[in-house]
Amino acid sequence: MRCFLAIISATTMSILAGSPEDRLKPALDVITPDGLLAHIKVLASDEFEGRAPGTKGEELSVKYISEQFRSIGLKPGNPDGSFTQEVPLAGIKSDPRMMFVVNGQSTELKYPDDFVASSARLQNEIKIDNSDIVFVGYGIVAPEYGWDDYKDVDVRGKTILMLINDPPIPDPKDPSRLDEKMFKGKAMTYYGRWTYKYEIAAQKGAAAAVIIHETEPAAYPYSVVKTSWAKENYELDAPDKNKDAVQVRSWITHDVAKKLLTDCGQDFDALKKAAVTKEFRPVALSAKVNVAIKQQLRSFKSHNVIGKFEGSDPKLKDEYIIYTAHWDHLGRHPELQGDQIFNGAVDNASGDAAVMGLAAAFSKLNPPPKRSVLFMCTTAEEAGLLGANFYAEHFGMSTLDDMLTAAAKRQGRTAIPNSRPEKGTIYRADNFEFSKAGLPSLYIGKGEHLLSQPQNAPLRSDEFDLNDYHQVTDEIKPDWDLTGTVQDVDLLFEVGYQVANTDRFPEWKMGVEFKPKRDKMIKK
Repeated sequence: MRCFLAIISATTMSILAGSPEDRLKPALDVITPDGLLAHIKVLASDEFEGRAPGTKGEELSVKYISEQFRSIGLKPGNPDGSFTQEVPLAGIKSDPRMMFVVNGQSTELKYPDDFVASSARLQNEIKIDNSDIVFVGYGIVAPEYGWDDYKDVDVRGKTILMLINDPPIPDPKDPSRLDEKMFKGKAMTYYGRWTYKYEIAAQKGAAAAVIIHETEPAAYPYSVVKTSWAKENYELDAPDKNKDAVQVRSWITHDVAKKLLTDCGQDFDALKKAAVTKEFRPVALSAKVNVAIKQQLRSFKSHNVIGKFEGSDPKLKDEYIIYTAHWDHLGRHPELQGDQIFNGAVDNASGDAAVMGLAAAFSKLNPPPKRSVLFMCTTAEEAGLLGANFYAEHFGMSTLDDMLTAAAKRQGRTAIPNSRPEKGTIYRADNFEFSKAGLPSLYIGKGEHLLSQPQNAPLRSDEFDLNDYHQVTDEIKPDWDLTGTVQDVDLLFEVGYQVANTDRFPEWKMGVEFKPKRDKMIKK
């Protein structure tokens, strides 16, 4: 494979309908609300038990998607001639304990109500004793912004405490707005993601990294952290057992953080305010932390599911467009009372339904497009985009945005900018792993209007994040209207069709952080 374009359809949104072009009508006609809903009903059923990797839910999900790809007429998309790519994963069940010690007084935190903690290192026991705690603001090193929250302070072997998201820096000309020249203003950058904060902690040699949870900057309540972390989690089962990862990754609640800082003679609000300046320096706290994590480990092979629709041009068919969504969700939590299954109807059975709908649509094209098209449903997205990461490593910020806008206009629709850029959704979906590799990708948003409701009603995505995201309530709702979902899948189809036939591949726009990597790829 020479080139890739990753198009993500994590979940879908609806706008207003328009008329498809006649030449694409036979393909677009197979994408219907009933067809998409039928896939969602299967994948989000209780029988699939929440689709956790390495469980009955994975077996059923992989089998169902593979069978759908086969019945559509796709060829196996893995080079070994199969529909599945093995992804080596390790399941990790963590039993953590954490204790703060301030002025000789010990406070043991309650798991998972006060904190969560785990390790990417594949060890049976993780232990940190009497580790000094250092508050490092947002924990960011960003040379392009002249920003270094660590300065020359050595945090090796210490525990760093940090804030989530990017620093919200006021515009010097208008303090009511954020400075667009610093961390993209209101929009989240990758520096704001929890994954980055643990990565930089490892680079700095910290023993543990603790993130303070706050609902607004995190873009989800602490309940999401609990359900996401207080269960079996997964890591890639790397040959070195992830020995370079930070030893302990943790979140604590806002209330716990405020108490800790108060006990140390510090004020949370004052420290947070100081952290929104380039002059901020790390603050050593008069506290130590003890962390002990017992880990039950199991190694297993999970799977990405990949189908291929071969292009018609003898030269260009070795170039690929990729449509991708993740099939996994959070599985079953037997410790819960009542409903124990995290069905993941929106997150992400709806995305898988879109990928299968797109595959069915491309199969109706005559002649096929010049380039080949891959349809991929990945594993372990919920654990940190692991399936997409493994695929990318082993084998709206690009011009795709302009193509999407033009396609929407032809359908009598309007493409609007990201309405919630502060949530950093482009860094939370599989497309990000392709973007990091330099491959232009497109992410169109999620679930804005899955429900029939007035235009002035709260955005469905906001309601979803607050009430259903990573909760057992992410189920099919009786008032869902998937008409808009079909319209969005139609858009993804048209953009992919254009790229599969165009003479020029999409490019990252100037100033986008992924452009340098892509430029190096092209030069090679």
